[in-house]
Amino acid sequence: MPQAASIEVAVVDDQNSTRTLVRQSLQHLGFRRIVEFENGAVARDYLQTKKVHLIFSDLNMPELDGLGLLRAVRSHPATSKTAFIMLTGRADSNLVQEAVKLGVNNYIVKPFTIETLKKKVEAVLGPLT
Repeated sequence: MPQAASIEVAVVDDQNSTRTLVRQSLQHLGFRRIVEFENGAVARDYLQTKKVHLIFSDLNMPELDGLGLLRAVRSHPATSKTAFIMLTGRADSNLVQEAVKLGVNNYIVKPFTIETLKKKVEAVLGPLT
């Protein structure tokens, strides 16, 4: 059982309001080590030098979208096993299928509740303590 407070999380979304909502939801669940990025390119650069345990990434972003970030994460040996949850404003089955092919661990359709976020995280990491 992972302890939420010990898990390093990256939140990647071009919308500040969504990053804030995800961060506050994670904090409500006990997460304390949260870094935020406004697009996939900045997150990719950070992840090349720093380790996180879990990534929440929006699908549609400028510079490098969520699928591009997922490709980069899965292709780099140091991050290839990092848990990755995609955030999307639409449940487009083609995009979800593409994310599954690339190795996404789970996805959340916006808007979401704290309970939904918790269930998605626990489906990937196991029950939180």
